[in-house]
Amino acid sequence: MTAPRDPALASPPPTRRKRTFGVYIGRFEPPHQAHLLVMLEALRSVQKLIVVIGSARAARNTKNPFTAEERQGVITAMLAEAGVARSRLLFVHVRDYFYNEGLWLSEVQRGVGEHTRGSSDVALIGHIKDESSYYLRSFPGWEFIPTHVVSPLSATDVRKAYFEDRLEDVSGMVPPAVHAFLTGFRGTPEYAELRAEFDYLREYRAAWKDAPFPPVFVTTDGVVTRSGHVLVVRRAGLPGRGRLAMPGGFLEQGETLLECAVREVREETGLGEGVNLAAALRAQAVFDYPDRSQRGRTVTHAFHFDLGIGQLPILRAASDAADAFWMPLSEALGQPELFFEDHHAIIEHFLMRG
Repeated sequence: MTAPRDPALASPPPTRRKRTFGVYIGRFEPPHQAHLLVMLEALRSVQKLIVVIGSARAARNTKNPFTAEERQGVITAMLAEAGVARSRLLFVHVRDYFYNEGLWLSEVQRGVGEHTRGSSDVALIGHIKDESSYYLRSFPGWEFIPTHVVSPLSATDVRKAYFEDRLEDVSGMVPPAVHAFLTGFRGTPEYAELRAEFDYLREYRAAWKDAPFPPVFVTTDGVVTRSGHVLVVRRAGLPGRGRLAMPGGFLEQGETLLECAVREVREETGLGEGVNLAAALRAQAVFDYPDRSQRGRTVTHAFHFDLGIGQLPILRAASDAADAFWMPLSEALGQPELFFEDHHAIIEHFLMRG
């Protein structure tokens, strides 16, 4: 792979004054050589660099294998290797909001504002590469400083090499501090589970590679609430083994979406026939964020069933659920890192409606 280059680093320092703050937004899963070059270039133009780390507080998966805290630590280490003082770095952790762009923008603005404390001397660092760079146009109050770094590197390529044990390739893509972190992480139980999930997903997608058209899967999910609790299951198998989820599954031939949702709730939780779910239906919505599932393009139809107030029905996990239980709403809404894929966002959608 061609090494990233930054023509600006070979040129004299800029003559214009430095901005007080620079903002660099990314997921950094993991940070690689091009990320390092962009940060070093930005630090030539700003006094302090605010690194906004996305996909924070998400459950580990092969797309987001590292916590925001781990990524912050390794970014700090790689910049220290490059001679950057820790005092010049500031960090903001931001969750994913797949279905509410306004909340994401607000969280970025709020996090940056806690560091800038009202200063308007803020610049946004980045490169408008394709539609994935849309967010660079979302902060008109910040001066945009385009990076000169040119690189074919992507964190996707790093993760693929990492989970395929191509460590020599990885070492050429990331700074030494990042490579040391990745080497150490390979010895953890978390890596072993992620590697199993990576292999599972590769085989899953390979099974559909000869389909005449890219498949689109249709699923349903049930958000069942009662007396300040939400019904959740713990996934027994890959992907997302051990993660919390709503009861749900794939649409079968000959059933409606609502029938599918009701069936999946009963199969996975043991909720008895005495509970009339169809009569308790309060709302429904489609969730179709294109990358919501690593298994492939999956559109889910979610149904909110509100069972009102009273004793919590007894449950019995079955089907592909390892456990089923009633979770207090405060705990469910406050712990997105426990949930599979976008299930936390779906629960939020129904439970935080005005």
